[in-house]
Amino acid sequence: MANVEALLRTDRLFLTDGGFETWLFFQKGFEAPEFAAIVLMDDEAARAAMRSYFDGFLSMAERAGTGFVLDTNTWRGGGHWGPALGKSATDMLRLTADAVSFAKDIRAAWQSRVAPILLNGVIGPAGDGYAADTQLSPEAARDLHRPQIECLARAGVDMVSAVTMPHTSEAIGITQCGAEFGLPRISFTVETDGHLPSGESLGEAVAKVDAATGNGPLYYMVNCAHPDHFAEAVQTDASWVGRIGGVRANASRLSHAEIDEAEELDDGDPEEFGLLHVALAKRLPGLRVVGGCCGTDHRHVACVSKHLHEKAAA
Repeated sequence: MANVEALLRTDRLFLTDGGFETWLFFQKGFEAPEFAAIVLMDDEAARAAMRSYFDGFLSMAERAGTGFVLDTNTWRGGGHWGPALGKSATDMLRLTADAVSFAKDIRAAWQSRVAPILLNGVIGPAGDGYAADTQLSPEAARDLHRPQIECLARAGVDMVSAVTMPHTSEAIGITQCGAEFGLPRISFTVETDGHLPSGESLGEAVAKVDAATGNGPLYYMVNCAHPDHFAEAVQTDASWVGRIGGVRANASRLSHAEIDEAEELDDGDPEEFGLLHVALAKRLPGLRVVGGCCGTDHRHVACVSKHLHEKAAA
């Protein structure tokens, strides 16, 4: 297991991928129930597409001379999703372990050209990441997510990340459980007003999780929101802003409700997307990991990489 904490406390930039699920479903035409791309681990055509997808981002990291955070395809891989996917708890753990093995194979093919490549085990929320209607207590969250977190750890990921968290109590439980196996990260999503779906401000959310876990997360991220949705929230000199170490933004300025209802993918403006990250980087001194979320692909992350490197060279 890599010394993740030491690596991510350097000034080195790490790229990661873009909107994995929207790329698979909207751009490549694959289908899966409940937006659960993990079931496609059993589809050879999808595996080939996924391999090509990650190869494109790793090639970008090679050209840019950055590190890379390589996610597992496990966002909706928790056992509680099994019934909706027609899978047993055993099936879900098998798919989770297979997703780690798949990511390891990709890393092995690239690690002589891109270094370091950190293998990131992804955990999703218990319910809809766009709503706070499934608010687990920390204790319930620990129990619910433990099997998948333990599976990811045993399979050999370098860290575990809870992604698209809509409220804090579940994030606290995941942090507490993840700390037993490796360094956890927490990524919150926000609405167009910069607040979590639960109504908590981004600063309040970071403070609550840090207070409950003894600063347990290695760092925090914001994902699945356009940069404009949280730019104002990070225009502050509060200490919590320094805890934001990663951004994976949406291409679209649409709200979560509007994205849910959209029949076509809104991929925004990749060039503008990259420029907006330069402004974010000025406000986020701890920013180390950049990529994309819904609606983004290789074009968007390439623009982010280009503009951040131009800023660093200026």
